[in-house]
Amino acid sequence: MNTPNKLTIARIIATPFFLIAMITPFPHHYLVALVIFSLASVTDLIDGKMARKHNLITDFGKFLDPLADKMLTTAAFLGFIELDIGYGIVWIAFIVLLREFLITSLRLISSGKGKVIAANIWGKCKTVSQMTAIIFVLASQYMMSVFETPGLLENFYNIATDAVLWISAVLTVISGLVYVKQNKSFIDPKK
Repeated sequence: MNTPNKLTIARIIATPFFLIAMITPFPHHYLVALVIFSLASVTDLIDGKMARKHNLITDFGKFLDPLADKMLTTAAFLGFIELDIGYGIVWIAFIVLLREFLITSLRLISSGKGKVIAANIWGKCKTVSQMTAIIFVLASQYMMSVFETPGLLENFYNIATDAVLWISAVLTVISGLVYVKQNKSFIDPKK
C-alpha cells in the first residue's frame, strides 16, 4: 500500500477519535478535537498532492479518499447536532448528507458505465468551505469554553458560526447542482 493511501486510511481511523473528543466533555476537548480534525484535514491535502506528484494514483485511492473526507466532515456535522451548535444545524447536516448521497450515487452509476467523475473546482470549494467552517466552529467553541466571553463576544462567535456553516451549505448545494448538470446523461429514469 502506498503512502497516500496510508494517509487516507489514517484519516478514516482518526474520524471516530475526533468525534469522541468533540462530544465528550473533558478539559480542552474542543482543542483536542480541533487538533485531530486539522491534522486529518492536512492529510487530505498531502495525500492528493503526493499521489499526483509521484504518480501514485490508484483506484483504491480514488474510491477511499473522497469517502474519508465525507466520513470526517459528516462526523463533525453530527457532533454539531449533538452539541446543538449553529442555527439550523440539522438542516445544514441534511443538505450536506443529501448532496453526498446524491453525488456518490451518481459516481457509482457513472463508474458502472465506465466513466469516473473526477472532483471539480466546485467540489473542492465545497470541501474547503466545510473544513474551514468546522475548524472555525471548533476554535470558537474552544475560545468560549476557556475564556470568559462577554455577551457581545459570544454573540459574535454565534453569528460567525452560523455564517460559515451556512456559506458551506450553500457551496455544498452549488457543487451538487454543478455535478448533476455536468453528468445529467447518467440520470435517465427510463433505464
